[in-house]
Amino acid sequence: MSEMRSLNGASDYQSQYSGKRCRSSIPEIDSSMPSNRSFRHEVRIWIRDLLIAIGVALFISVFLYRPILVEGTSMAPLLCDQERIFINRFIYHFEPIERGDVVVFWYPLDRTKSFIKRIVALPGETVEIRRGMVYVNGDPLPEPYVPSQYEDVMDFGPMRMPSDSYFVMGDHRISSNDSRVFGPVASRFISGRAVFAYWPIDRFGSLAATGTTEAKTK
Repeated sequence: MSEMRSLNGASDYQSQYSGKRCRSSIPEIDSSMPSNRSFRHEVRIWIRDLLIAIGVALFISVFLYRPILVEGTSMAPLLCDQERIFINRFIYHFEPIERGDVVVFWYPLDRTKSFIKRIVALPGETVEIRRGMVYVNGDPLPEPYVPSQYEDVMDFGPMRMPSDSYFVMGDHRISSNDSRVFGPVASRFISGRAVFAYWPIDRFGSLAATGTTEAKTK
């Protein structure tokens, strides 16, 4: 029994000595180093993509689209009170303002306020309202976006639009402070065209109103 313990002891020593010799001859490799480098690389890519996304969002917000909170019901039923929309601030650098466009502009009598209304008459045109029916240059203007219950039967005009000015009205005619009150709006006061609603979620979608194309043809 003593010899067996001695042999075993000798075998253990040789094994330990052999292990030490192997470890001293083969350098240890830190397996965590490649994974750390890969993680840092992924973080840099993620930060880069995030900064690009923020830059694009800021560019769109500053130069192209601007969020607007609608206050009041003058553009019902197209827009409701407290609805949130985007306006395109850049479009009129490339396209003319057209009849039927829903635009945001600075209130001519108080530049600290902005209104949203629909373009009804263009520069040089004559607008008149008889018993609620709008006439442009003597021709009746189709307005399918104005429900019958929102019509105003009062008369107005005739009024000729100055150069570079527009006649605007809300679709909710009996609840709208518009060009019938404060007169034409100069193009320099128009800041953009309403293009998209995003809140409340059930109002999500384009603001291309039914019947706008018909109105533009007149």
